[in-house]
Amino acid sequence: MKTARRCKLWLPRKNRFCANIPLHDSLYCGNHNPKLEAQRISCPLDPSHSIYRRKVKQHVKRCPFLKQPQSFKLLEPFFKKGINGGRDFEEEEESFGAGNIVTPRTKRQAMYEMTVIEFYELITKIEAAYASIATSSDIQESFKEPQACKIWMNQEVERKKSYREKQVQHASILGNLEEFGVLEDPTKLGCRTVSSDYAVVEFGAGRGYLSHALADCYGIRKADRRLRQKESMVLERLRVDIEDLDLKAIESLKGVPYLAVGNHLCGSAIDLILRCCLLPKQTTETRSGDTCNLRGLAVATCCHHLCQWKHYINKSYLSDLGINKDDFHVITSITNWDVCAAPGKSIEKKSCNKGVKEIIHGMTEPEMAALRSKCKAIIDMGRLMWVKQLGGFTADIVKYVPSSISRENNLLVAKYMQ
Repeated sequence: MKTARRCKLWLPRKNRFCANIPLHDSLYCGNHNPKLEAQRISCPLDPSHSIYRRKVKQHVKRCPFLKQPQSFKLLEPFFKKGINGGRDFEEEEESFGAGNIVTPRTKRQAMYEMTVIEFYELITKIEAAYASIATSSDIQESFKEPQACKIWMNQEVERKKSYREKQVQHASILGNLEEFGVLEDPTKLGCRTVSSDYAVVEFGAGRGYLSHALADCYGIRKADRRLRQKESMVLERLRVDIEDLDLKAIESLKGVPYLAVGNHLCGSAIDLILRCCLLPKQTTETRSGDTCNLRGLAVATCCHHLCQWKHYINKSYLSDLGINKDDFHVITSITNWDVCAAPGKSIEKKSCNKGVKEIIHGMTEPEMAALRSKCKAIIDMGRLMWVKQLGGFTADIVKYVPSSISRENNLLVAKYMQ
């Protein structure tokens, strides 16, 4: 049987010849042909690999290095590693470890491993914390369907239910901004460009539907495809982790008043956004400039079980409530209890003969929903208090859509008081 020809390049680390088939007029394959190698140069973006000299212009536009975080350090002035991440001020010996990202599974397991006494002590702590903020934690319903959005919503009546529900959410976000005095109703002013001097920064934008709604209903600069079709729009999409985004280093935003918006921003994203937009105190790096151009903010919280102690914006508030790092991660895990009932009574202590897991599984839906709601309120109220303590902003948390549309329906809205 005839042996197949193989490339004659010896690979010392593999102790064999290259397994590729050589070119028909050469002893070497296309990857190792000396004639072709002479035509290759190191990639100007990432010298760890080489490219053909004649293809440099095409390659630098699609080099895999562009998708890697380290490329931002060289190519993008707005990339500053960890600038919005916050710091972990706890001691290294704490059970979860300083600075670690704790997964929902780890949090849940830590809760199950608590003793029954520890679990009930934490429940007591949660009840006391919630009671201490009872006045401010009474989150009001604020379901809005602004007049400015009615035509926009009626244009999409044939879309799927999931899309329609997103429309309701987006319209209510804008309606609450209008209610808060950040936006003005263009239908009352006889124009549709009342806020055209504002830019919009949409975090976690996806296809940009929320920005699309702002542009269509309130005439603000900034789905994606439809926005690009608007000749008066300047659209810029940044693919960067919010934790690493220095908003003030973006050339197109320098000196420009802007609104910050976002719908269903998971876990710590809210904390990262607050640092990003509101001159955070907890950072190891200096920001570009110190002038606040933020005019309004509306961000819907979501997925509290993904929150991280390192990122949380108001640790001093939690500390004042007697909540430490270990408590925080269990509290965030409780927010993920999958129940549909409305909040009910406080948790009653059950037999201590059972483990924590069995006790939790034995709770009624109203009991679980009550505790889940209180834990979410504690987390979100800390964020609200942080914004208010900054000075210069009026802020509130409202329930912006019914729970039948989304159980994740807390909206943090703020306005800069000039």
